[in-house]
Amino acid sequence: MSATDPLSQVFGALADPTRRAILDRLSSGEASVGELAAPHEMSLAAVSKHIKVLENAGLISRKKDAQYSYCTLVASPLKDLHGWLDAYRKFWDENLDQFETYLAELQRGDPKSKQ
Repeated sequence: MSATDPLSQVFGALADPTRRAILDRLSSGEASVGELAAPHEMSLAAVSKHIKVLENAGLISRKKDAQYSYCTLVASPLKDLHGWLDAYRKFWDENLDQFETYLAELQRGDPKSKQ
């Protein structure tokens, strides 16, 4: 997988707390760049860079209306991410089940658990 594959771009975009906060805000509906910038202590240019990363990852779409830009959340990359993570759910569930069994054996003093 290259660093430009869609899943890597989504993970890269989600790695930053400011970008996650922007996505969280957009989950409530469309917002202007100014509205997205308001809660953050950074310049409009800095927020615009974060928005560009989200846009390049396909997580948001942007439209212009006169001098304002409005952003909207795009769900499909998040569905792809969920699908990727879901493939590991079985692995983690099985490992947690084994761990739970091991803890129960320890609590009972089961000699098999000390191997």
